[in-house]
Amino acid sequence: MKTNKIAIVAIIAIIVAVVSIGSCSAGLFDFLGGNSTDTSLDGQEVNLAAAASLKNVFDDKLIPMFEEKYPGVKVTPTYASSGDLQTQIENGLETDVFMSAANKQMNALVEKGIIDNDTNLQFLENKVVLIVPADSDSNISSFDDLKNVEGNIAIGDPESVPAGQYAKEVLNNTGVWDDVESKLSLGTDVTAVLNQVAQGSADCGIVYATDANSTDDVKVVCEAPEDALNTPVIYPIAAIKNTNDTNATNAFMDFLQTQEAKDIFVEYGFTLHE
Repeated sequence: MKTNKIAIVAIIAIIVAVVSIGSCSAGLFDFLGGNSTDTSLDGQEVNLAAAASLKNVFDDKLIPMFEEKYPGVKVTPTYASSGDLQTQIENGLETDVFMSAANKQMNALVEKGIIDNDTNLQFLENKVVLIVPADSDSNISSFDDLKNVEGNIAIGDPESVPAGQYAKEVLNNTGVWDDVESKLSLGTDVTAVLNQVAQGSADCGIVYATDANSTDDVKVVCEAPEDALNTPVIYPIAAIKNTNDTNATNAFMDFLQTQEAKDIFVEYGFTLHE
């Protein structure tokens, strides 16, 4: 009888040991990255409204990375000029996170009480560059040379496109606006400007450095002088007030501020705002 009791105790001890080892192994597996997904937000969604110049970095890398970490969360992006997105958000576009290519549009939404200003962050910086088609034999080497262009000069529409607003600043501050205004071909966003130059329908154009770096169909002639811009090219990001899935929105905002995500932005040519 005593022997049977000893045997039963021994079996129980073995079972406990096996379960403990299994639990430790699973924990070690998770720690080593074998299971890095988070299912706590399953079924939630993040609606992202982002400037057109951010499309490549979000679609190529950041959204897939976030959805891999949170496989039950769906990120739905909308890309357009920041001015167009501002108007859409004001008119009810379902949005959880807004990332603009300028402070003007973000500030307008802050003033209307749409943005959760506690989350409003000055996040990235970009550069403004002058581009020509990759196969161009143009003599354009500076903004001053735009006075001699006989064809079209593509820029974003300054009324609604931050890249166009920056372009107008540069053209004004380099003293060539009056000479080139009649030659301007206005794009609905910076991607449209890039495409005009890449396809040769414009002799040259003014875009962000990150857009120029995204294709081999254009080449950069020069960068806008720092004193030609009234303000740096800043990309703010913020959450919208009263989002549907607050936890998923917060997780997405936190993810974008991780070193892993920041490295991706830098890889795509952006600079982190200090």
